[in-house]
Amino acid sequence: MEKKILVCEDDEVLGSMIKFKLGKDQLGLIESVNNGKDAKEAIETNDYSLIISDIHMPFISGLQLLEHVRAHQKKNTSFIILSAEGLESTVLEAFDLGVTDFLTKPFSPGELSMRVKRLLQAA
Repeated sequence: MEKKILVCEDDEVLGSMIKFKLGKDQLGLIESVNNGKDAKEAIETNDYSLIISDIHMPFISGLQLLEHVRAHQKKNTSFIILSAEGLESTVLEAFDLGVTDFLTKPFSPGELSMRVKRLLQAA
């Protein structure tokens, strides 16, 4: 069964780049949204193997989305947070909420792809 990945990124250029890179690397069916509200709706109606979310998004933040997924949805769904703010407190909060991985922006598309491959193989 093909893995489904949701990319939640309000920066359309970055979101497109992530979607293109993961698609090019044939990592699964890649869907994308550009705000937390649409992300929450997509999560409630689909079964994703992995969610990649920016931390600061309109309507619902990446951390709120993570908290929702862990509290109400599939607890085994891998979740990567992307953030331009690499504050230790933010990173620790994300891990306390159950994030699988955390990447600080800017990041290499190749590094993200490698981390995604690793998580999907472990799932």
